Amino acid sequence: MHLRANWFPVLIVFVFFIALLRPVAPAVPAHALQATDSADCWTGAGPNQIPVNARGDEIRYGRDLISNTAFYFGPKGTIAHSANGMNCQNCHLEAGTKPWGNNFGAVASTYPKFRERSGAIESIAKRVNDCFERSLNGKAIDTGSREMKAIIAYIRWLGDDVPKGTRPKGSGIMQPAMLDRAADPAKGSVVYTSTCARCHGKQGEGQMNANSIGFLYPPLWGTNSYNTGAGLYRLSRLAGYVRANMPNPQNYHNPELSNAQAWDLAAFINSQPRPAGDLSKDWPDISKKPFDHPFGPYADRYSETRHKYGPWEWRVNN
Repeated sequence: MHLRANWFPVLIVFVFFIALLRPVAPAVPAHALQATDSADCWTGAGPNQIPVNARGDEIRYGRDLISNTAFYFGPKGTIAHSANGMNCQNCHLEAGTKPWGNNFGAVASTYPKFRERSGAIESIAKRVNDCFERSLNGKAIDTGSREMKAIIAYIRWLGDDVPKGTRPKGSGIMQPAMLDRAADPAKGSVVYTSTCARCHGKQGEGQMNANSIGFLYPPLWGTNSYNTGAGLYRLSRLAGYVRANMPNPQNYHNPELSNAQAWDLAAFINSQPRPAGDLSKDWPDISKKPFDHPFGPYADRYSETRHKYGPWEWRVNN
């Protein structure tokens, strides 16, 4: 018994040492998380948390510009007629605060940054104007204007608690799982008719709000929708967006659409006619183009159709 007692502490140390040698599971990238793993996603602060001071007034104005862009810059805009009638909030849900809702969670923490699309370092103002020119199919606004300063103030305020250089879980758009086949617009048409048409219209025309100034439900194609230069024109971006958020107010906790349905729906929507964006300066290094960028030239041998719809086995295998 005395011998066993002397060996017992040694045994405990040995077991502890073996436990330390066990491999630790690698961290899961935020974009790969399933809905059940995302309970602690970043959520932006609401309007009631905006400070009551001069800075708060600017932030509130910026939030209003995001929520009611058409009122200020749409076809009937009070400041200019430089956008298509959509609001920034139509794509950046809940004024850019909703988890996986194309939110602004990582903007202040990561900008200015180098973007492969332009081949240059971009500011927040440049990124905002990209949305005006692409998603709102309009014109850039003055970067020194009161409106641009207010939008930037709001975005920076939302990111106050996000450490510089980091991307909080739930920011931006969730990356959907890859398909092992091409996305199918015909299958997506069925999903659209049964799930989306009641809000976005049978012809994707959207639904105006009560004052007929902006869209309550945005047009998904046609002259008033985003153009071919918008980020959502890439299937992976649109599929991840609708998977986590649609039909509104669905969220990532309990998605209504399957992964395949989201890809097929994205393929259908982005097969419909829409304005053409100016892509002449995009992707100066063509080897950096995303796998689903639908316009050549490419650094590989695959066609525009293959890049747009898949299958993207070269992406899955790398």
